[in-house]
Amino acid sequence: MRFDVITLFPELFAPHLTQGITRRAFESGQVDVKLWPLRDFADNAYRRVDDRPYGGGPGMVMLVEPLERALQAIRATRHDTAPVIHFTPTGKRIDQALLTEFAQGPGGVLLCGRYEGIDQRFIDRHVDVELSLGDFVLSGGELPALALLDGVARLQDGVLGDAQSHQQDSFSDGLLDCPHFSRPEVLDTPDGPAAVPPVLLSGHHADIARWRREQSLALTARRRPDLIEALRARGGLSKADEKYLLSLGL
Repeated sequence: MRFDVITLFPELFAPHLTQGITRRAFESGQVDVKLWPLRDFADNAYRRVDDRPYGGGPGMVMLVEPLERALQAIRATRHDTAPVIHFTPTGKRIDQALLTEFAQGPGGVLLCGRYEGIDQRFIDRHVDVELSLGDFVLSGGELPALALLDGVARLQDGVLGDAQSHQQDSFSDGLLDCPHFSRPEVLDTPDGPAAVPPVLLSGHHADIARWRREQSLALTARRRPDLIEALRARGGLSKADEKYLLSLGL
């Protein structure tokens, strides 16, 4: 798959594409990322890509013409109809299901806005999908674009050390992930010894699986009850799940 990124700050992407475990996806070409500095498509000596908003008010608005020239250059090299994705607080929230969908697709054109936003006429003509990280405002679309790239890259074959890793992530089965423990078996803390739960040392795989499921259910019910209700609505909770939640008073 291929992602083309229209951005004023291409230098923000280089560290992420060459560091950490997800670099495997970028180095192998499983996820091909091409950066398109927007100022390269300005047609004035000052490489200006923004101007004051009609109607007054603070901030600046990104101009249509440089964006259209950048998109035209991208389309000339892609030869496909991959979606144009705009990152904005007004967009649909990114979740694991959406990342999984993108991980199986052709990629897209990631549009990283800045300033007060992008001229609505460009959005109306060219944008296919609007996405958001959550109910807050960032300085630009680069961080959401990096989040999407990271989430998609780690779902590619061979990127994670264990092929089962992402199947146990939070949200993969509709629940938050359970707690995890490693060595030492007993940790000395100011509040006294903190031991690994005995079930994880038992070697009994069915008991361990049940404990992990129950921990996920409890954590999700307390922190994200909306996820429990969504699972319940689509029949994703077993009788054992419901019995355990009932025992918690949840």
